[in-house]
Amino acid sequence: MAERAAARLHLSGLCFFLQLLTIVLFATFVRYSPESSNLCSTEPRCSQRDPSPTLGYPRFRDAHLRALLGFGFLLAFLSRYGVGSVAGSLLIVAFTIQWAILAQGLFYFSQNSKIYVSTQSMVSADFCTAAILISTGAVLGRVNPIQMLLMALLEVPLFACNEYILRSILGVSDSGGSLTIHTFGAYFGLTVSRALHQPHEDKRKEQQDVGHGPDVFAVVGTICLWIFWPSFASATTAHDSAEPWAVLNLYFSLAASTLATFILSPILYEEGTLQVAQLQDATLASTAVMGMAGEMLSTPFGALTAGFLASQLSLLSSRFLSPILRSRLKTEDTCGVHNVHGLPGILGTFLGTLLAALATADVFGDRLQLVFPLVADGSRTTAEQAQWQLCGLVVTLLLAALGGGLTGEFQPRALNIYIYIYRPQKPNETTKSDAERWSPRGAARPGGR
Repeated sequence: MAERAAARLHLSGLCFFLQLLTIVLFATFVRYSPESSNLCSTEPRCSQRDPSPTLGYPRFRDAHLRALLGFGFLLAFLSRYGVGSVAGSLLIVAFTIQWAILAQGLFYFSQNSKIYVSTQSMVSADFCTAAILISTGAVLGRVNPIQMLLMALLEVPLFACNEYILRSILGVSDSGGSLTIHTFGAYFGLTVSRALHQPHEDKRKEQQDVGHGPDVFAVVGTICLWIFWPSFASATTAHDSAEPWAVLNLYFSLAASTLATFILSPILYEEGTLQVAQLQDATLASTAVMGMAGEMLSTPFGALTAGFLASQLSLLSSRFLSPILRSRLKTEDTCGVHNVHGLPGILGTFLGTLLAALATADVFGDRLQLVFPLVADGSRTTAEQAQWQLCGLVVTLLLAALGGGLTGEFQPRALNIYIYIYRPQKPNETTKSDAERWSPRGAARPGGR
């Protein structure tokens, strides 16, 4: 009982400190964007965005619902951690949005050293939130809420740095986040997971049991992604002719990826019955592969082909590569982020690189200036743009691996965090189920029924 009370106080104290810190930093640096100014928000290429704040709200709303409902319910498929994963997602979203505004704002200060926020900068913060939730999926069930907060505290600045390097320095076109969201989030989380490894394989298998209740949550999360992700993926595309392509291509990719799951799943798995988790994986894989290529594909059949390939890649990886990660590389991947975010994100990068090499004014028309502005103004050739797109993948993997390694090994020690450090302590301290961490309704209330 004394240990539980101390744990609650530790979490309460950390939340109080982080909220107080963000309040002070917001009071010092953050302001609302003036209505009639040319000041940039925290989102790169903000000069191409619609300045009207009312038009930006639907995009922010869809992006936020995707984070809360989509990822929150998808992470609830573990029977022992259903409630905890949803509550943990809400905790991460609440903190990351605030921290991302500050971290991304460091790279986009205005001339008077203030961060000007708008609905579009909130969308950018939601993009960061998606990457953090993906990383959390790799270590779900093996970290406590304090560790999740500390992980987000360190990952958000690295996400902002990677995003700035890719978009502002390298000129990479990645509006839907194949690199910045899916690839970075997946491999950052996997690197942290490798650092958290402990030889308790039996407990790991026990943790990954699923039940019908969590399956219902996963179905709800999958449906939410179908509804809200197309708007989310197109939230940072230009408002002209580029946006409909991003939305439509993602819908075609979703449809093909889901149908392809019914093709390969009975062949790969002896039981022959399709699992709900495989459908949600197909949905996520199709969104990852369309992150970069969504606004580049000029024909629907390309989106259908990409979605089909992403689903097959995800299923094959889940069947054959996941056991290798677990047994040979000592990397636990609780939610399969390598299969549904990492590899499809890399596939989407290769597809975007190919499309960049083939981009011409005849195919893209006026949208060439919106998708590849450096190519349109003659600063780069299409071959050079393709090389920089591929270079963005290398930079993302390096930053994710380096950042995840530091987060899992060196950063907690350097900060002298003596409570709930990232490396596992005793097995019962990092494998608690929902019943041990979250009280049932009314149990914590005096006189509750």
